[in-house]
Amino acid sequence: MFKRVILLLLPVVLAGQSASHPDFTGVWGIYRGGPGSDAKLAPPPPSPLVLKAEYAKPYEEKRARESAAAQRGEQLANGSAQCVPYGVPTMMSIAIYPVEFVQTAKQVTIISEAFSEVRRVYLDRPQWKIEDVAPGYYGRSVGHWEGDTLVVDTVGIKPSVSGYRGMPHSPQMHVTERIHMLSPDILHDQVTIDDPVVLEKPVTYTLGYKRMAPDYEMVEFVCDNNREYVDEKGVVRLKLHDQ
Repeated sequence: MFKRVILLLLPVVLAGQSASHPDFTGVWGIYRGGPGSDAKLAPPPPSPLVLKAEYAKPYEEKRARESAAAQRGEQLANGSAQCVPYGVPTMMSIAIYPVEFVQTAKQVTIISEAFSEVRRVYLDRPQWKIEDVAPGYYGRSVGHWEGDTLVVDTVGIKPSVSGYRGMPHSPQMHVTERIHMLSPDILHDQVTIDDPVVLEKPVTYTLGYKRMAPDYEMVEFVCDNNREYVDEKGVVRLKLHDQ
């Protein structure tokens, strides 16, 4: 009798443990909503990007140069042309390339198909002080669960990494993400960027993802044999022959 009771209860306990948090594991394609889609599932509009005065003017001038170059059919220098990673938070949404979540009890690993970038979110660990994190493309990310939402805290992004909409940032930039599922097939990542040096106030935007087919396999994407280069005017050119 006692053994039979244990066998009946064990699946219930295990089911409760596995259902305690949503499982984001899988491949997710970029989802922006659009005509015919459910408006409630589309990402909400971003908050205004308000830079402090000493950063706002150079930023707007840079955007104007980029716009003028685009009208001429040119592209100004950027990280992808120079074959460097996008880093956090930009790697979370690159054109049409999907991202993959691999979730375990102690870590969530996020892989972008574009450039095969990888970031690791360590669960239930304290965040280090910014000055104790070696600056890099991905910084140090720690996460914890608030109900069905994964809250991710990232610091340690070096200033040379392009920020949201190409914004400048200081070593003090702090990225907070709130990742949750709106439905079994729609995932949102609400990103808030705070930088007391560069921003007048934090900026928040939301990335949307739609679950891809279970049998989708991520493609290797490596920046190899890159023939793009940046000329003396900062314009991206294509090298047609080896020199």
